[in-house]
Amino acid sequence: MIPVPTPDPEQHPTVAEPVEGPVEALVRLLDVMRQLRVGCPWDAEQTHRSLATYLVEETGEVLDAIETGDDTDLVEELGDLLLQVVFHAEIARQEGRFGIAEVAGGITEKLVRRHPYVFTDADIPQDLMTSWEARKRAEKGRTSSLQGIPEHLSALARATKVTSRVRSHGVEVPMADEPITADELGRQVLALVQRAQASGVDADQATRDAVRAFEEAVRAAE
Repeated sequence: MIPVPTPDPEQHPTVAEPVEGPVEALVRLLDVMRQLRVGCPWDAEQTHRSLATYLVEETGEVLDAIETGDDTDLVEELGDLLLQVVFHAEIARQEGRFGIAEVAGGITEKLVRRHPYVFTDADIPQDLMTSWEARKRAEKGRTSSLQGIPEHLSALARATKVTSRVRSHGVEVPMADEPITADELGRQVLALVQRAQASGVDADQATRDAVRAFEEAVRAAE
């Protein structure tokens, strides 16, 4: 038999074929996590708060993998992010609060509930995002379009989220007549940051201040 050379994984990266089905793989992950919480001193002492920074880091690494387009990296980083979900769920299970079943069941029910046009005979709404926000607002009993926006978003991410949210609630937001491409936007944002730095202005804080002023105006008008 002619020997077949083993491919160099660094030169020929591939995504390994799964050796088990998705259910079996997830059950095994849960079992491994439970053993780690008992047998590993570091894993055993972790809390929701101590893991928070890792959740942020892993999310960033997933975004990096998406941008590079490397499936091998994406599989690994999605696994690391999945570990965070399982880790937090196991901590809560040990404390008798909830477990992975509640986490998975909750998001499944939410998806079904917010997509009646998929799971019932309801018509597909013309504006999907507005319909989604309306159902979300009704479920949570929110009285303001700004409720529920995470405080820890970056300045630019918060500006985007606030603008999107208030528009979906019917608030008039001045919009430019001319469309802009992603490349043009990126260059203009970078140019503004460079101009701000040359002027001694903190671009991030200035953006936060502007968004906060916009939020106050929206609340006053609601």
